Amino acid sequence: MTLKVDEAEDGSWTVLCITGELDIMTSPEVRQRVHDAVAAGHRELVLDLSGVFFCDSSGVGVLIAARRLLRSCQGRLHLILPAGGAEEGSHVNRVLAALGVRRLFEIYPDVPTAVDEACRPLSA
Repeated sequence: MTLKVDEAEDGSWTVLCITGELDIMTSPEVRQRVHDAVAAGHRELVLDLSGVFFCDSSGVGVLIAARRLLRSCQGRLHLILPAGGAEEGSHVNRVLAALGVRRLFEIYPDVPTAVDEACRPLSA
């Protein structure tokens, strides 16, 4: 039930760095932070999940809802999985793949790559 969310700006991007567990108890806080960012006018959002060591289906639901929200306002959502984890299978990556929704997201290995317009997302 532990969660920490830090917010930072990187150019035009708002970065929410999430650390801990993304589960039924903590996902409402992440959902609210995403909504607050969008309500404040931020349309380019990075969710840094490299510090998330557990994610259940409610956490995945928050990620899907964030994607839907940003698409509805012509925004963009990028997810960060650890550089090695994206290839080797971090917990979040495995959960997204197991549920068949990883392909819905643009996934990057780190924040600098995610906010660089010249960089392409990792393949699904």
